[in-house]
Amino acid sequence: MANETTLTIVGNLTADPELRTIQSTGTPVATFTIASTPRTFDKNQNQWVDAPALFMRCQAWRDLATHIATSLAKGMRVVATGRLSQRTYDDQTGTKHTVVEMTVDEIGASLRYATCQVTKTSTSTGFTGSTPQTTAQAAQPQANAWTQAAPSQDPWGNTEPNPEF
Repeated sequence: MANETTLTIVGNLTADPELRTIQSTGTPVATFTIASTPRTFDKNQNQWVDAPALFMRCQAWRDLATHIATSLAKGMRVVATGRLSQRTYDDQTGTKHTVVEMTVDEIGASLRYATCQVTKTSTSTGFTGSTPQTTAQAAQPQANAWTQAAPSQDPWGNTEPNPEF
């Protein structure tokens, strides 16, 4: 959409994502907070120093919400991109509050200090979440649509040069 403020944030989840379903529509929504703490090198102290952390409240909708809830947990380092929005509300005492939130469009585990195994699942409407694998399950080769595809069906398996380039 035009004129929306987009942001990419790298940080750690402060708690497990909370997955809820909107009663009126049945739409899943995940809410979570990403803490991003910038670090700078202080030459006087000759060490890295943490600056004040930014705590960004986030939400994700539909299939992405389900994927986040089944894949991510407290403490995981993530990279998230989304749209910022600001809203104002009155609390129970009538005091006005303004919050800035991020609606996440894309999110993934940061691989800077970790590794992961991605499991792709699909349906007729798009991707769906999958159950995280245990270490023993991840160590075993998994057959899926990509590994079982014949070379002619696998778009990445074509070793012939593209004549258009």
